[in-house]
Amino acid sequence: MDAVSITLCYLVFAIVMFVWEKIPLSITAMLVSVGLVLSGVLSPKEAFAGFVDGNVLLFMAMFIVGAAFFETGVAQVVGSVVTKMASTEKMLIVAVMLITGLLSGFLSNTGTAAVLIPVAIGIAQKSGFNQSKFLIPLVLASAMGGNLSLIGAPGNMIAQAGLEKIGLSFGFFDYALIGGPILLVGIIYFLLLGYKLLPDTPSRAVDSTYDTVEDYSHVPKWKQWMATLVLVGTILAMIFESQIGVKLYVSAWIGALILVATNVVTETEAVKSIDMKTIFLFVGSLSIATALVKTGAGSVVANTIMGLLGSNPSPYIVMAVIFILSAVLTNFMSNTAATALLVPIGLQLAQTMGADPKAVLMATVIGASCAYATPIGMPANTMVYNIGGYSFMDYVKVGVPLIVIVTIVSLIILPIFFPFYP
Repeated sequence: MDAVSITLCYLVFAIVMFVWEKIPLSITAMLVSVGLVLSGVLSPKEAFAGFVDGNVLLFMAMFIVGAAFFETGVAQVVGSVVTKMASTEKMLIVAVMLITGLLSGFLSNTGTAAVLIPVAIGIAQKSGFNQSKFLIPLVLASAMGGNLSLIGAPGNMIAQAGLEKIGLSFGFFDYALIGGPILLVGIIYFLLLGYKLLPDTPSRAVDSTYDTVEDYSHVPKWKQWMATLVLVGTILAMIFESQIGVKLYVSAWIGALILVATNVVTETEAVKSIDMKTIFLFVGSLSIATALVKTGAGSVVANTIMGLLGSNPSPYIVMAVIFILSAVLTNFMSNTAATALLVPIGLQLAQTMGADPKAVLMATVIGASCAYATPIGMPANTMVYNIGGYSFMDYVKVGVPLIVIVTIVSLIILPIFFPFYP
C-alpha cells in the first residue's frame, strides 16, 4: 500500500474513532501519530514536532494563566457582579451569555462554563428562576465566545498552526470580526425565539458539584489582583505582538512564570492545570495534517470535493459546503477534532482553487464552533445536561434553529471580511 492510501486509511480511522469516542480523543490522535511513524509515512521527528510547536507552548502557558484567574475566585467575582444585575429570566440570559462569551474569548470555554454554572444556579435559586431556561444559553455562549480572539479555542490555534506552515497567520482579533456578530446574534436569538424553545420544567436532577458556589473568601486579595493584572497584561502583550516583537507564547509564558514565582499558583497547581488531553489531541492532529500534505493525500481529498462541486464552482458554494460540513461534524464529535480533521483538507482545497487559505480556514473554524444541537458537541454542553434536566431533543430544538441563523449570518459576513479571492 502506498503512502497516500495509508494516510487516507488513518484519516478515516481518526474520523470514525472521533465520532465513536470509545477511546479518548487524545489517545486516538496519538495512535494515528505512532501509526504514521510505524508505517513509514512520517519520521518520528515529523510526527511529534507538535510538542515544540509555538501554538502548543501557548496553550500550556494559557492553561496556567487561566487557572490562576479561576482558582483565586476572580472569575466568580466577575460573574457574580454581572448576574446580580439580572432582575428577570431574560435579563439573566443576557447577563450570563455576555459574561460567559467575553471570558471564554480569552480563557478555557469549559473552565469559564464550569465557574459560571454554579454562580448562575445560585442566582436562579435565590430569585425563583427556572435554571433550565438559562443553562443551555450559558454553555452555547462559551462556544460563541471562543471566536472572539486567537486564543479563544483550540480550533483557532489549529487553524493558525496550519496557516503558519505556509507563511500566513491570523491577527489576534481576526476571529472577532465573525465571532462578535455571532455572539450578538446568539443573545438576540435567545431573547426572541430561543427562550420559548427551552423547556420550562423544574430540574430533574441535582449535581452537588455545581449546586454549591465555591467560597473564595480565604484567598488573599493581592493574589486576586495579581491574577487579574497578569491576565490583562498577557492579553495586551499578545494584542501588540508585532509592536513589542515578542511571540505570543513567550508573552504567555512570562505571565505564567510570574504567577508561579509569586506563588499565586503553586508549581504543582500549574502543572495540574495543563490539560494534556488537549495537548495530545493538538499534537496528533498536526501529525495528520503533516501526513496529508507530505503524501499528497490532502490534495486527493480536495480534488474529490472539487470534482463533486463541478468544474468551476462558485466560491460562495464552496464556502457554504465547508461551513455546513464543519457544523454537522462538530455536533457529533469534539469541535477541536472536527477542526483538526478539516484544516489540512481546507488548506489543500484553497490551494486547488487558488483561493485565500485564510478565508477557507475561517469558514472551517467558525463552522466547527457551532456545536449547539447535541449534548455531546462540547464538554460544556454535557456539563449541564443533567443539572438542567434536559433531554437530547431539548438541544436539538434550541440548537438547530440557532445553527441555521448563525450559518446565514456567517455566510453573509465571511465574504466581506475574508473573501476567497481578495
